[in-house]
Amino acid sequence: MKYIPLDVGVSIRATASDLRSFSWRTGQCVEARINVDDPEHLLRITFDGPCIVRIVDEFPLSTEHEDDPDEGLVSEHFAYRVEGATFDTSQSDAWKTVVSIQVGPTCHYRFITGNTCMDVVTPAKPVFTVIATETEP
Repeated sequence: MKYIPLDVGVSIRATASDLRSFSWRTGQCVEARINVDDPEHLLRITFDGPCIVRIVDEFPLSTEHEDDPDEGLVSEHFAYRVEGATFDTSQSDAWKTVVSIQVGPTCHYRFITGNTCMDVVTPAKPVFTVIATETEP
């Protein structure tokens, strides 16, 4: 499995962050809000397209058996594009084919916090936006 770190535009220590909220949105597939080191701000992640999402506690992720050692993991890094992970390879080939024809090829993204992991398989690219905490709905 290969991890490719993503730049989210703000410094986030993975162990100091956590998933604050997650929702499916009309017009965009998903929206997640992440606590960051600054209590006055959140990181909003959105994907505009079809998605398969998994949200799990850190412990089950750490016990997932992969065939190869993890390559590219960076200490305290939060956001990755991932290649060769079991979560991605176990998703429906029919879904991936239809989505690839209609929208484009899918990618697997993984967001690791101190307590939670969010995996997203989608053809959409993540959009990262820093927002004020008081903009919470």
